[in-house]
Amino acid sequence: MSENLYYELNGKPKIATSYSVQIAREIGLRIISGDFEAGALIDDEGALSSQFDVSRTVIRDAVKLLSAKGMLEVRRGIGTRVRFRSSWDLLDDDVLAWHQSVPPSAAFLRQLLELRLMIEPTAARLAAQRGDDEALAEISNALAQMEAEQGEVERFVVADAIFHRAILRASQNELLRPIEGVIYSSLLLSVRLTNKDPRENDMSMPFHRDICAAILNQNSELAECKMDAHLRDTQERLGRYMNDS
Repeated sequence: MSENLYYELNGKPKIATSYSVQIAREIGLRIISGDFEAGALIDDEGALSSQFDVSRTVIRDAVKLLSAKGMLEVRRGIGTRVRFRSSWDLLDDDVLAWHQSVPPSAAFLRQLLELRLMIEPTAARLAAQRGDDEALAEISNALAQMEAEQGEVERFVVADAIFHRAILRASQNELLRPIEGVIYSSLLLSVRLTNKDPRENDMSMPFHRDICAAILNQNSELAECKMDAHLRDTQERLGRYMNDS
């Protein structure tokens, strides 16, 4: 569910179904989960072709996809080796999405929240300074959806994601677009890791209301402060789940 929802939030209706992409996903999941260890060689084209019942061309294309994401390295005469996590393109949409289909990582969630703390308070300040009528309306509408949500958890999470995405976009800085995936991944991992209904968090909505009000009132310093407070509160509440074990 979470992986599909990640793609939907990112404007992709479902997981891609071409053979090469499917196999890249399967191998990618094994790498992220640790089934394929960093530094280890994976099976050769022939073995993978037999294992997945596809042509060698499909395997070759899948390996190229993963190599482009920094997850695999092909060395002539040696084979295809799993690269260390430090080489991965961790902001790649597929890599972020695939993290939703392996056991949730508390350490990865902690890092996502740290990155959000570095970026989103400043984005809220810029949104208060630069947001046009359309962008501000999107922030207000997302907050209204969160307030009114009485249905499925998924719809609440979507509204929450849209709220934060709208703030990034209202900042009028196009280089923040790739960070949207960090927000989606963080929210989805939080739900999976804690196994709690985010709608039951009565402490969350006041923060969102305060952020929205500050941005709409063009109070940039307060918007930055309230976003920082919200994310630090989130960090504190999730702290018991965020260890490296």
